[in-house]
Amino acid sequence: ASFTISLRKVDTTTVMIKPRPGVSSSCQIRIKNILRPELKIKPGENVTFSFTCSTPEKYFIMEIQKNIDCVSGPCPFGDVHLYPPGLPRLGRTYIWDVKASTKAGLELKFSTPWLRQIEPGETCPDFISYNINSCIDTATVNIGTFCRNGSVSRVKLLGGVVLSLHLPWNSPLTTSGFNIVNRTSIKRLCIIESTLKGESSVTLMSPNYPLGFPEDELMTWQFVVPSNMRASVFFHNYSLSNCERKEERVEYYIPGSLSNPEVFKLSDSQPANIAGSFNMSLQGCDQDAQNPGILRLLFQVVVQHPQIDENVTHLVDLSKERNMTVTIHFEGWPSHVPLMSEPICLICKDPRTCDRVLTLASGTVYRISFLCKDLSQLRVTAEKGISCVDHRRCQSKIYSLSVPKAIMQLPIQLHKFIWKLLAPDLINIEITSPSLKLQQHVPEQRCNTSYSYSIVSATPETELNVGVFCPGGSIEKIQMRNNVTISLKTFGKGFINESNHQDLKMSFVPHIKDECTFTVSPNPKAKVYLQTPNWPYGLPPYVSISWYIIVPSKQIARLGFSKDRMGIACETGRAYVNIKEEPSGAEETVRREDELLPDPRNMYHNFWVNVSNCKPVDKTQLTLRFWVTFADKQIDLGIILAVVAGAGVLVAIGLTVCCVKKKKKKAQNPMVGVYNANVNTQLPGKKGLFTKGRQNNESHVYAVIDDAVVYGDLLKESNGSVAPEVDVYRPFDGPMGSLPPSPPPFSFRKDIKRSLNTEGEPPALMDTDHDTYTFAHQKSGQLEDSGDANEKDKGDTSVPLLENKEQAGLVE
Repeated sequence: ASFTISLRKVDTTTVMIKPRPGVSSSCQIRIKNILRPELKIKPGENVTFSFTCSTPEKYFIMEIQKNIDCVSGPCPFGDVHLYPPGLPRLGRTYIWDVKASTKAGLELKFSTPWLRQIEPGETCPDFISYNINSCIDTATVNIGTFCRNGSVSRVKLLGGVVLSLHLPWNSPLTTSGFNIVNRTSIKRLCIIESTLKGESSVTLMSPNYPLGFPEDELMTWQFVVPSNMRASVFFHNYSLSNCERKEERVEYYIPGSLSNPEVFKLSDSQPANIAGSFNMSLQGCDQDAQNPGILRLLFQVVVQHPQIDENVTHLVDLSKERNMTVTIHFEGWPSHVPLMSEPICLICKDPRTCDRVLTLASGTVYRISFLCKDLSQLRVTAEKGISCVDHRRCQSKIYSLSVPKAIMQLPIQLHKFIWKLLAPDLINIEITSPSLKLQQHVPEQRCNTSYSYSIVSATPETELNVGVFCPGGSIEKIQMRNNVTISLKTFGKGFINESNHQDLKMSFVPHIKDECTFTVSPNPKAKVYLQTPNWPYGLPPYVSISWYIIVPSKQIARLGFSKDRMGIACETGRAYVNIKEEPSGAEETVRREDELLPDPRNMYHNFWVNVSNCKPVDKTQLTLRFWVTFADKQIDLGIILAVVAGAGVLVAIGLTVCCVKKKKKKAQNPMVGVYNANVNTQLPGKKGLFTKGRQNNESHVYAVIDDAVVYGDLLKESNGSVAPEVDVYRPFDGPMGSLPPSPPPFSFRKDIKRSLNTEGEPPALMDTDHDTYTFAHQKSGQLEDSGDANEKDKGDTSVPLLENKEQAGLVE
């Protein structure tokens, strides 16, 4: 097919057909059997041509430029047409270059559906776009790129304008969509009119965005808003230049305002809840010639209906709070901050200062209101810092970690409350929950409450995620060596009711040995699961964690691990699991990383579980989970038989003494049975590995001693004629020690040793291993004085690897 383009000289229009950039073309333009790669048709020319291919739109584009002179001649006001007609279906760009004096600028009016400004590089949905440039003398300023279907209805420019319209090859558009309305002096770079109808939003940018607003220039946006609507301005992206003189600012002219123009910095919260139409101007400054910087602005205006409860204020009294901030925001903040494409919730701290995000500081009283149809979109996040400066005052104070009532009274959901606890050197942090206690969130016991606590202990070098905890468990106390961050997170609306029962407390305590120590006091009927911090990534190298498990007096605890090995190999150092009951001299169980973990075992007293990590060979770290259950203590039949047997022996001894006394009345030196308190029944040497019940030894059997040795003085006083009355058994009333029972015989210990060598671990403890012994025993090598021995035994309370309770910071 052939095309004919005829241009009149008075139209001052030029047509260029040229290759599409970046496309290698096998197609050419034929004019009278002459092939050309491109074609230029000047004013007054008439050209007929054709293409050598059937799809020229793939290889060629077209530019149609029209020059309009509004300086030396009359300006052609009215609609601007797409000229000339009958052009081939190519991607084409119409360019109108309008010359005008700076004393009489130009006003362009766009027909509906008006224009929408887009960022450089963004494309329009229908691929139809407008680009507007202002020409002042030899300088050109890019006012912006626009798509159809927007709110920009007019643009007034100082001086001339170059406006281009880009159409794809298959566009059905037949009109330019704008006209030249008037020439008027505006004394500023440009004025952009944006007409907003109903609830809507518009995004606009400063000229030359993002390269920079011209130096010391002024421009204005005029927003036409229905009088029954409310408009709010939000700055999303801006930067400032380096000013030598003046100051960069924005000015608002708001009808009815008492202080027009209202001046704001770009860093300020911009006006909100504006009733009706208003103007906003951007003023630049004289920039530093050596380092000018860039002034640019991208902002949004949102228009919505006034809210019924916009005049309802909510009191937020933070006057008594210290080191706390409260942020009210929409759901998803701060990771996702989209531009507003529709009306959203606004938070106002006064009728004209509103934003999607509002931060309140402690020490102040606020009255806030909401411009929002649905408050369920909003959330509250608060942060409070507690630090210790004077350790003498800190250690005597208990801090309550509860959400202030000022926050709970707001009609929006609490998302998170964060406590940042800062401790000085040699001072550690203790978290307690006296009444509710805490449950660790583990797969076997998941938290199903309306809130939970995430606890992180950190130094500038390392961070230890202690775990997630919720109320209603067995953990009474957590002690940590480093600074701690506690994050309370809520789930659903149930927290409003449960918040009244919060009992989390914090205090500063003396230095502890381990990175973290838990005190666990389970319910006698509970099964408790506990796991190492930093789950599932594992303990950091060389970190030691301890649990102190309290066993009820009438209960037996059973301790078991969820796997049979630690599952790591050490590059440096060794990893250990230590289990130790609290009584002095109790057996300690130690397992290394290359050994099997202990089988489930019974624990009869409060006990410690300590996990110490090494530096593992690979990325696999140490993770352990264990459980504790409880059962009532059962009366052992052997104990009953031993008690009966003991009673029988006592009766027999009494009868023997009585009979011997009567028999010896006729003798000069009678023999009697007596208990000698000074007999040492403990074998010398080290304590045995296992304790032995009283029913298994003979420490309660009395020796038969010549009564002349015992009663010699009495017999001398009576000249041997009267026998003393000694037939009544007198129970032992001396000091009662807390020492373990006497060690077993050497032969029994050898059997135990052989058993350990063959099996690798001692047999399970029997229920009879926790007997109460009636008689105090002395250790080998001790003084015979019972008082000194008892004092020495009381001091022997050290717990291997864990030290004593005072050094561990566990003094209650």
